[in-house]
Amino acid sequence: MQLAAGVRERVAAVHGGAELSELLRLYDGWAGRYEQDVAELDYRAPYLAAASLAFAFPSPPAEARVLDVACGTGLVALELHRRGFCRLHGVDGSTGMLELARSTGLYRRLQRCELGREPLPAPAEHYDAVTLVGALGEGQVPSSALPELLRVTRAGGFLCLTTRSNPSNRRYRAELEAAMRHLEQKGAWQRVLLQEVPRWERATSEEEESVPGSGYISGVVYIYRKCPVPTPEEG
Repeated sequence: MQLAAGVRERVAAVHGGAELSELLRLYDGWAGRYEQDVAELDYRAPYLAAASLAFAFPSPPAEARVLDVACGTGLVALELHRRGFCRLHGVDGSTGMLELARSTGLYRRLQRCELGREPLPAPAEHYDAVTLVGALGEGQVPSSALPELLRVTRAGGFLCLTTRSNPSNRRYRAELEAAMRHLEQKGAWQRVLLQEVPRWERATSEEEESVPGSGYISGVVYIYRKCPVPTPEEG
């Protein structure tokens, strides 16, 4: 089945390397059609990310505080809620997306934040888990934002991140994984899971197919666990 031209155009626009202010304007305009479009794209990242986090989580999640960064319309929150995560906070740079996320009733708190330009609106060590699904990509949230995600995660808490592996995002993925390795070498976090997913979402063009003829791009889910800060005696 061919994607509708409008879907291809909207996806190309938000992944086209626009400046942040323009990107957020594009997301505001996309908000009303976003869930219809990602359903047509067979976009599986919210389900896969939530399932991976639930698998890694060591205790019943009902009381865990979770921050959903770049929360969009609330697709990740819906999947987390189905798995017992109820104390959800969300942030996003798009006012239009936040309005739809608020209408779900899944979040206890929603705030606007342009991650990459400003810090997250939360104190250090505040969350048991932080998710960033679908916005780590070329022209979106920079890999330099990883330390800010770690800042608001408690020691021993989890971070669930995703990115695409399609041709136009390979350079970004390489940069992202280099930043991840650097933080691991510093002892800031430990990797718990890396799951490669061949059928991440439908490709918008043959050039973007991760495997020629598949009709799909691939992607990856990462789960990391924040390491405790060593005491002076330990370090």
